[in-house]
Amino acid sequence: MIYLQCITCGEKYGVDEIIYSCKRCGDLLEVKYYYEALKARLKKSDWQRLPLSVWRYKDFMPIHDPSKIVSLGEGGTGLHPCKRLGNFLGVKQLYVKNEGENPTGSFKDRGMTVGVTKATELGMNTVICASTGNTAASLAAYAAKAGLQCIVLIPFGKIASGKLAQATVYGARVVQVRGNFDQALKIVLKLSEKNRRVYLLNSVNPYRIEGQKSLAYEICDQLNNKAPDEVIVPVGNAGNISAVWKGFSEFYELGFISRLPRMIGIQSEGAAPIAQAIKTGRNEIMPVDRPETIATAIRIGSPISWRKALRAIRESKGTAERVTDREILEAQKMLAKYEGLFVEPASASSIAGLKKLVELGEIDKNEVIICVATGHGLKDPDVIMQTCERPFEVDAEVKSVERLLGSSS
Repeated sequence: MIYLQCITCGEKYGVDEIIYSCKRCGDLLEVKYYYEALKARLKKSDWQRLPLSVWRYKDFMPIHDPSKIVSLGEGGTGLHPCKRLGNFLGVKQLYVKNEGENPTGSFKDRGMTVGVTKATELGMNTVICASTGNTAASLAAYAAKAGLQCIVLIPFGKIASGKLAQATVYGARVVQVRGNFDQALKIVLKLSEKNRRVYLLNSVNPYRIEGQKSLAYEICDQLNNKAPDEVIVPVGNAGNISAVWKGFSEFYELGFISRLPRMIGIQSEGAAPIAQAIKTGRNEIMPVDRPETIATAIRIGSPISWRKALRAIRESKGTAERVTDREILEAQKMLAKYEGLFVEPASASSIAGLKKLVELGEIDKNEVIICVATGHGLKDPDVIMQTCERPFEVDAEVKSVERLLGSSS
């Protein structure tokens, strides 16, 4: 019922084979299902009665033994109607899917619960990843829960303090590489190829994508078995936008929704190879050697899942856009001010992208729009403290505070 298939040449592999790329052409793999068999299994399942979570959809996941599931209660995140922000931006039906509500504060938990569960099924004792922060925090937490050794490689001096603190406290062995994320990823790829007992859990791993696709399932269930018109996603290493598209496509194939949304990817101007490829009509990306952006979670110049991302955007008749760091920070404050949602800068790129696309006339203001906020604001508090107004200082007297209140009226 389940197999792995190369996204380029179509070569097939067994689901229990420890493999991250195609042996024939070297491209990425994805998990495929025989849908008739899956439909038959779902008819016998009570999945629609279960609480909203990643594992509500266990029948849709490539896991053999449910007793080995490694979970921290991930998924079931809020789909927040944002009327005040929508009015400000001029759109009628805006929702934010707040992935910062996951256990370690980001969408990565969806992928890690499935990826680490697969690692336990395969009998692995060590997991590894390269990370700009959120992947490290999430993998470290799930490895701790499973009792696995965890190694994470991070770019030197470029990790938000909140994320680094998480990876450290969960007990991961954190290694700083004097280079960028793309260089760190090349190292972990080679290490996992040399040592078959070390299991790689970057988004090159197809099982991680399977967990992340549950975000799309949840959106459809939260919209009462309907798909939105537009789904706007921050794009870094590009695994998430392809995972979300996979989720919508599977729900459509299985008959749970009657149409598919457009997928819109948002990148920072300083790290935008996918947006550039979409805008220029290219079928390949031109990597950015020195990616730079305040949104550290998407500071990736050579995204490994670029081909999947381009396919998701083009198959959905979507688009991609670039936003500046200034636009990202404005959007971060805007979402907090109007809706009480505090997200990290990379998450706010989806809001910044929406604002820009509305101004360009590329989005219908009457459509149902979902902005995915990928991580909590406390992941990267230093940025907001540097850009927000400092606290007022007054004497410890009622009159001093009254004067301050008077000046703000």
